[in-house]
Amino acid sequence: MTRATDLSRFWELLERRLGWTHTDQDGSQTTTVLAERAAAHGLSERAYLARLTRAGWESETAALADALSITETYFFRHSDQFRILREQVLPQRLAAREGQRVLRLISVGCSSGEEAYSLAIEAYRARPGSDWIVAVTGVDASPRMLAKARDATYPEWSLRETPDDVRQRWFRRAGDEFRVAPEVVSTVRFAEQNLAEEAPDLWQTGRYDVIFCRNVLMYLTPAIAGRLIRRLTDALAPGGYLFLGHTDSLGSDPDGLRLCHDGGTVYYRREEAEPDRPAESARPAESGPGSDAASPPQRTPPAPRRVETPARRVETTGTPAYDRALGLLRDDLFSDALDALGDPAGIRELLLSGVLLAQSGRIDEARDAAHRLMEIGGPHPDAHHLLGVCHELDCADQAVGQYRLAAYLDPGFAMPRLRLGLLARRRGDGRGAVAHLEPALGLLAAEDEERIVLFGGGFGRLALTTLCRTELEACGVRR
Repeated sequence: MTRATDLSRFWELLERRLGWTHTDQDGSQTTTVLAERAAAHGLSERAYLARLTRAGWESETAALADALSITETYFFRHSDQFRILREQVLPQRLAAREGQRVLRLISVGCSSGEEAYSLAIEAYRARPGSDWIVAVTGVDASPRMLAKARDATYPEWSLRETPDDVRQRWFRRAGDEFRVAPEVVSTVRFAEQNLAEEAPDLWQTGRYDVIFCRNVLMYLTPAIAGRLIRRLTDALAPGGYLFLGHTDSLGSDPDGLRLCHDGGTVYYRREEAEPDRPAESARPAESGPGSDAASPPQRTPPAPRRVETPARRVETTGTPAYDRALGLLRDDLFSDALDALGDPAGIRELLLSGVLLAQSGRIDEARDAAHRLMEIGGPHPDAHHLLGVCHELDCADQAVGQYRLAAYLDPGFAMPRLRLGLLARRRGDGRGAVAHLEPALGLLAAEDEERIVLFGGGFGRLALTTLCRTELEACGVRR
């Protein structure tokens, strides 16, 4: 049986070697990995930790990265970001690179390669002529994932959000699987890299036109994440673009970067020496559902109504249409989920409809759904939380009010506590952030799974717990 002191030491070594923060609340996954890796070398856990403490065991560090990595991904994941890449970012970068005719992109934390190849396909399609060079780099710490990436062959499930025309043009059948077209594969190289270590050749100043670093920062300690962001910013060409995951935020005024937005999608552009700015960067960023960026107040919506009656949450049995729509939400297929749900027949369906509308960028309709929920069922914590998500787009103060109501109406509801903590962190209110993040961390373990699907922004209990821990550590609280 693994001793608590050995587990704590193992976590410290992971932090030191890989820059990773804790990724499982009760330590079950880490305990299993520690036992398995020690047994693989014929060592006791204590002897294994002593060996790991000494320098020069890089192969084992890579094996740990492989064993502890979360690798779920697929082609063109979060299609709004790829739409922005295709419609706005690549045309601007192609114009800026007209003299060199070279376009460079990088996928940080590329896992099994789907994101890197998705970037390559978009860049290859966008290039004005065959004399342009497209160079894409995929970076990951897991040798096993990189081997899969280099093989460039994937099951059909990995192509579940790939448009039919893209699938037909850029993939080849290989039995029951699909192989990425050779001309795309030739543009991508993969590199094994521990993000906690220096890599000057990889992070050359001004090298990349586009950087995707999605769902990586939340797993890193604040110190390592801060260093990585500085490297990414420096490695962007002037006018280059950075895309992060929906749970990642650089605050309202990141050093050297300008916030941009398109609907509910937030991304970043490196500052240029020239005064000219793209139109979409002229306004403060807005955060979409599942995003951690919030815009400054631009208008003052009416104050929320005072709640005078006790909360009432009506549960219904899930219909086949509801269950199918909820499953599609899990896969980020928002439009398909709305189609599957049809006209909301009850409170549960109406809430899901509101969430899907918000995720699709149809914010006014999502707000209407939330208000209808309260008209039908009275004060409703989930409806107030949904309103908070919507209000993060136009007024952070209104969002705070709605989240507070949601938490008041249901003290066991973790999600509004988490959002209140994140908003407080962005305001620089560390004490207020801790006051909400600490109870959120405790409540997440027992949070209703359906609520996590509805309000987790595409992330599960483990990822949200990791985010909560990371933010607490940034406030100086070790958990």
